[in-house]
Amino acid sequence: MKINVIGGVMDVHEIDLYIDYARKKHVGRQMSGMDIIIDGEFIDLKCYFSDTDFQHAYRSTDYLVKSMDKLNDAKQSEFNDKHTHKVDK
Repeated sequence: MKINVIGGVMDVHEIDLYIDYARKKHVGRQMSGMDIIIDGEFIDLKCYFSDTDFQHAYRSTDYLVKSMDKLNDAKQSEFNDKHTHKVDK
């Protein structure tokens, strides 16, 4: 995992504590990197994820929805008429 400390210096033990904090906050997600940004007395964390597994996303003319229930009848009909492609894992 790539860790960047921006705006100052931090010891390895403190970096490990922030990594543990982020992992507990984002259970079930695969972190690929983290920016630890030191801003005076404040610390900002920016986590990057490499999640490859997702449930399913439906694409319908420029927007994504998690469920077909969100689409109106015309969009559902349009989606049903499209050719689907399999995703190789």
